[in-house]
Amino acid sequence: MTVHTGRHFLQIPGPTNVPDRVLRAMDMPTLDHRGPEFAELGHAVLAGCRRIFRTKQPVIIYPSSGTGAWEAAIVNTLSPGDKVLMAETGQFAVLWRGIAEKFKLDVEILPTDWRHGAPVDQIEAKLAADRLHKIKAVLVVHNETSTSCVTHPLEVRKALNRTNHPALLMVDTISGLASLEYEHDAWGIDISVAGSQKGMMLPPGLSFNAVSEKALAASKANTALRSYWDWHDMIAINKQGTFPYTPATNLLYALKEAIAMLEEEGLDNVFARHQRHGAATRAAVKAWNLELVCLDPHCFSPALTAVMVPEGHDADAFRKVVLENFDMSLGTGLGNLKGKAFRIGHLGHFNDLMLMGTLSGVEMGLDLAKVPHRGGGVVAAMEVLKQRNTVPMVKAAVA
Repeated sequence: MTVHTGRHFLQIPGPTNVPDRVLRAMDMPTLDHRGPEFAELGHAVLAGCRRIFRTKQPVIIYPSSGTGAWEAAIVNTLSPGDKVLMAETGQFAVLWRGIAEKFKLDVEILPTDWRHGAPVDQIEAKLAADRLHKIKAVLVVHNETSTSCVTHPLEVRKALNRTNHPALLMVDTISGLASLEYEHDAWGIDISVAGSQKGMMLPPGLSFNAVSEKALAASKANTALRSYWDWHDMIAINKQGTFPYTPATNLLYALKEAIAMLEEEGLDNVFARHQRHGAATRAAVKAWNLELVCLDPHCFSPALTAVMVPEGHDADAFRKVVLENFDMSLGTGLGNLKGKAFRIGHLGHFNDLMLMGTLSGVEMGLDLAKVPHRGGGVVAAMEVLKQRNTVPMVKAAVA
């Protein structure tokens, strides 16, 4: 057995590294979740979440993984037989589709090659052709964690607006929130789905729905059964700073601290940092003469980079070499990319030196695993990072 010293390098795209400040914040005695002290905490995190989502509307916090928030978005607003439009941009779009189908929704899926974002032109064409407005919702994944391709939610909203289509816009931003620029209100998003274990820098265990007035109205009109996920039960008791059932109290302490850290750095600075790290990582991949999974520069993710390995080589064998020799975990290829790609996470609590250590481990691992590549990726990334103010954030226009 290999004995490793120092910290393990967790460079998967989630769960991400949890800051020591957040770990210390969790280390608290159990609190009475019906008492006045907890109400102060509840009010603080609910208000803080609205600031992170950039919304004045309610944000519902669930003690669950992001999968729970996927389900909550569906059961609150849709009924069996309702038609929804989705794009198969990667493994997480596939999984969300699976939940929709389990609830007997009529899912129309737009296939992709898993190397681009959602085809907004095709979405718009489908909406324009739907003159009877049978499509009740459009579901897209903002930052597809399996492929490192971004779908820009504002572009989808503009397609809905151009066609005057009333469908709800649901966005999975589980690995996008607090990593990529995100505007729930300004971009006209009806339901945002997020989780705690990515850019929010928390352990797994919390998920979120940010909801528009239109989504709340749809929920009130919806006769489908729900209990645990019911928005209105949550919102009613959230006004008192508490929850309808036992919350994950210590994770809420952690959430308060994580929000404080994000706001101390400033969200725009957080987004710019992720942009820099994404650019540096892609520079390394280019220098290695390897191929990015994402083929469209407009869709490059600032949060992670998925990399193809040359034909005849196994990405998981390469990952095993890196783990055994350098005590570093890289993300596996998922679904269609199993064995064909590995993923480098550079989101959450992360800095330049952590990225340089990560890329050094990748480059050394490529050598040891005998994966064909050129040298110089670490140096190429370093050149990008040294130009601290020359990688501007790509800021989306507001509708």
